[in-house]
Order: sequence, then C-alpha cells, then structure tokens
Amino acid sequence: MIRSFLAIELPKAFLKRIEEVQGDLKSSRADVRWVSPEKIHLTLKFLGYIEEVRIEPIIKAIEGPIHKTAVFSIALKGMGVFPHLRNPRVIWMGLLDDKGFLAPLKNRLEKDLEGIGFESEARAFQPHLTLGRVNSSRGKDELLNRMEKYQETDFGGFDIEEVILFKSNLRPTGPIYTPLREVKLEGRG
Repeated sequence: MIRSFLAIELPKAFLKRIEEVQGDLKSSRADVRWVSPEKIHLTLKFLGYIEEVRIEPIIKAIEGPIHKTAVFSIALKGMGVFPHLRNPRVIWMGLLDDKGFLAPLKNRLEKDLEGIGFESEARAFQPHLTLGRVNSSRGKDELLNRMEKYQETDFGGFDIEEVILFKSNLRPTGPIYTPLREVKLEGRG
C-alpha cells in the first residue's frame, strides 16, 4: 500500500523565503513542530493508502481536468493560524488565486476522483501552506507578535504548470515525499 496525495510543488526561491520567515518565527521559541521547507507543498487531495494498481486509474481520472486547465499564477500572501488566534494549532501562509483557477481545478479533481471511489472532501477548500503545528501554548504570545508583521506580506507569485501524484513514506524523522507522476496543465488561457 502506498500513502499518496496530489499536490503542487513550490519553486525553490519560495521555499528559501519560507525558510527565512520560519527562522524569524522560530526565534520566538514557541513550542511548534516546523515543517521542513523542502516538504512544503500545496495539497490538492489526500488520497490515503492506495494499492499500486490504482495509480493508473487515478492518473486517467485527473488528466482531463488538469490538461484542460491553462497554466496560471498564484501568489503567496499573508500568514495566519487555524482554527483561531486564541488557540492556534496550525501556522499557515496564504495563497492568493486572483484569476480563480485553483478552486475550480480542485473541484473538478474531487468530482473525477469521486467517480473512481475516492470520497470528496467535506470541508471548503482553503488554499494554504502549512508552516508548522503548535504543540503547546509555550511562547504563543511571542510567536503571534512575530507573525503579525507577515499578516499582509506579499511574498510574490509563481506559475502553476503541473500537478504531482506523490508517495509519502512516514518515518520517525519526518515524511519522505517521492513524486510518482506529473501531469502538465495544457489548456489555453
């Protein structure tokens, strides 16, 4: 069985910027389990544990919506927490999709994957990048103070050109993500 998900990788320049921001936030000494920048990606669909024979049907199901979508840009903007500031559990960086391509693509992927037996996500899609998970309230106030300066920061944009099916191996030292297949966006803008 393969633990798998569909995601969009970020360009290395953005991972470097995320690492710098995390470095600033880490100096708060808050009790946070930080995600390694090279493991940060935009998850479109967590598929769970699948048998290897399901890879081809998954690729066939997602090729249509992905091939019909034109390359588009998204921007990294702002920072916040889930579920709320009083009890932060997840620290995230926001994604801005001015042209509105991302949510429709996600919805089409959900619909087509549902057709081959994957349950649709019940929660509304909130595109974000998880930077860290809060373990306790230690250092919370200092962390939130440091985050405040990034709440409206525009970190820049980049083009989305492909969606990747990843395999995730869970290890005590953290997950290892391996790309299994890449599907290119080919639609006309």
